[in-house]
Amino acid sequence: MFKRDFLKLLALTGLGFTALTGMASARMADRIDAPVTITFYNYNLASASAGADATRALIAEFEAAHPQVKIEAVGVPSNEIVTRLQADMAAGRRPDVAQLVFRDLIYIATDLGGNALEDMAGPEGYAALVNGLIPRGVDLGRVGDKTYGLAYTFSTPILFYNADLFRAAGLDPDKPPRTWADVKAAADAIVAKTDAEGFFPGAYGPADGTFVYQAILMSNGGKVRDGNRLTFANREGIEAVEMLRDMVKSGGHGRLDPANPSDSMASGKLGMFLYTSALQNMLSKAAKDKWDLRVAPLPAFGDKPTAPTNSGSALFSFSTDPLKQRASYELMKFLTSKHGYTIITSKIGYLPLRLDIVDDPAFLGPWTQSHPLIRPNLEQLERLTPNVAFPGPNYRQAESLMKEAVIEAVFGEGNVAEVLTAAQNTAQGLMPQN
Repeated sequence: MFKRDFLKLLALTGLGFTALTGMASARMADRIDAPVTITFYNYNLASASAGADATRALIAEFEAAHPQVKIEAVGVPSNEIVTRLQADMAAGRRPDVAQLVFRDLIYIATDLGGNALEDMAGPEGYAALVNGLIPRGVDLGRVGDKTYGLAYTFSTPILFYNADLFRAAGLDPDKPPRTWADVKAAADAIVAKTDAEGFFPGAYGPADGTFVYQAILMSNGGKVRDGNRLTFANREGIEAVEMLRDMVKSGGHGRLDPANPSDSMASGKLGMFLYTSALQNMLSKAAKDKWDLRVAPLPAFGDKPTAPTNSGSALFSFSTDPLKQRASYELMKFLTSKHGYTIITSKIGYLPLRLDIVDDPAFLGPWTQSHPLIRPNLEQLERLTPNVAFPGPNYRQAESLMKEAVIEAVFGEGNVAEVLTAAQNTAQGLMPQN
């Protein structure tokens, strides 16, 4: 549980990342005219999952199409990959391409030496790279007026629900919850009439970042920061967390292990689970012939528009050698192509950021027809909202202070406003002062 004294100590120690910057060459080579090896740091490869298999297959296809390029793949878990990059860069092993989450975006651009793609590829090369990608996705990789992260694997928070538990609780599974009041009512009914838990959001675990929490907060009109000033303890933020606390008090919000709540959903023992749409393939397999899996959009606060945040990753280039930059560019372009997204969506479960392939029979069309659960998430792309990154070298500590305060406020007994405000004040000391 969140311990305020410990977190104050953490802030006072000034534990932060060491800045590692590097100047990229002005422009990548015009073509790949010699053998070249590039490194690709990828967190999907660090898991024993379909994501690893699909990524390996895409790399093999790329190498077959580009015989002069060899990919040296480095699999690192998502919550360790930035630290690994820092260590390798400090040791003189500069990566070429890395799959990194958006929480690291500002740090990559300002401290870690990531390449601005417009500068590396030039106007025509950059246009060819992003042409056809949804503009909201491209914009999420920008810092200032430059793009550092190329949208890659994406998902938004989606409400998975067990239609069998809805029926057992006397609820209509064809009318899923649309508001948070609906979620509470459904969760209470499931707990009262079945032996299952009612609801749980994937917002508290160590590897989740804060994208689900941010989606809830911003759907109530709040935001985590305004420039370098933290704002998650404002009125809207307090109201959003009080809503979750009320569900815990009523018993509708389960007290599950935050490290693996998806296990409860997969086993059919959880009525509703708000989490990344990337879980859809796994849950579909778990539910097959056992229980009826359904999905619904992110719940709303009354009539307020929802703000589905992005989770997932972007591709970043760190190459300084023109030939390696060219090879990195071609890899990034291939992975985010129509074919790349067909594999990423159908084999891993992330959303396709090229919407023209969704119903195209040459690409995702047949898969989409047999997997209609993806439709609500595709609709949420129209309202895609940035998972806000924190600035400064201590950004992860500041984010952790916020998340741990939310956990204490939701599950603890203290005053919600006081818990959030204390954490915000402590975290503010870790933010850049200009």
